[in-house]
Amino acid sequence: MKKTLLFWAVLLISATSFAQKEKTLVLNEDTNLIEATYYHENGEISQKGTFNLARKLHGEWASFNEKGEKIAMGSYENGVKTGKWFFWTDGIVKEVEYNNNAIAGVVNKESKSGIVIKD
Repeated sequence: MKKTLLFWAVLLISATSFAQKEKTLVLNEDTNLIEATYYHENGEISQKGTFNLARKLHGEWASFNEKGEKIAMGSYENGVKTGKWFFWTDGIVKEVEYNNNAIAGVVNKESKSGIVIKD
């Protein structure tokens, strides 16, 4: 009986821990934005950003690979991509300008020893 009870307790704790790693949503009462964090299966952060109360993406967002390295960063305004977004791949940084959710321009930059060189 004790083994069965212990098994169910461990299973419940494991399931709760896994569920918490999928995502966390917290209302920031100062900004009135929902702060969201999504996780990869290995526990590393996948995405981090905010929603407005209408549940539309709003504000800064960042995406990370399974190693925890930042791979994308930009902003939303009421669910629409706006301004400059940055995408990192193999030492190359792509700077993408968005205007009303459409790509307005792209610039490739190469990163060497912490210095960014513009093409």
